[in-house]
Amino acid sequence: MERTIDCRGMACPLPVVNAKKASEELQAGDILTVLVDNEVAVQNLQRFASHKGYVSTGEKKSETEYTVVMTITGAGTAAPEEAIACHQDTRRKGMLVVLSANTMGNGDPKLGTALMKAFVFALTKQDQLPDTILCYNSGAYLTCEGSESLEDLQLLESEGVTILTCGTCLDFYGLREKVAVGGVTNMYEIVERMEAASQIIRP
Repeated sequence: MERTIDCRGMACPLPVVNAKKASEELQAGDILTVLVDNEVAVQNLQRFASHKGYVSTGEKKSETEYTVVMTITGAGTAAPEEAIACHQDTRRKGMLVVLSANTMGNGDPKLGTALMKAFVFALTKQDQLPDTILCYNSGAYLTCEGSESLEDLQLLESEGVTILTCGTCLDFYGLREKVAVGGVTNMYEIVERMEAASQIIRP
């Protein structure tokens, strides 16, 4: 079976997210072709393919058209019981994500906001979700009304991810009444959860 998906005009990480979704619907030996419009997307898709163990090739068709062709390997071979188990256990025990700001990285705030939105969205598409997400300092804005990441965080919570926001930070920014996902925590619990974590991710 061969399948083609058009991801031209899509911002990162949507080409990879859509390719991941499409590949999961295919079987071993099937071919997935992804159309994109820039070299960065090609590189991202080929890294994804390499991570999954798929054979991939990238080709430049024109200045604004590139293709990445993946040969799916090992898809759809899990036993039904294994598939059910994977669906039921999507969280990685001990993985802690710390969101200490509502922007990602240093530099232009507009870019930082877009990167953080993309990070949280990409987090929802991982095979293994974090056990807990801690939000503090300006990261408190992410769990409150008006946040562009609110729907993604609510989705993560529905999947069993614990989301906690620093109460002191909420009070400082006047956000206590605007929390729209997760619970409110304190510095003692923040330190306790960090000490207990087997892996801490800080974007």
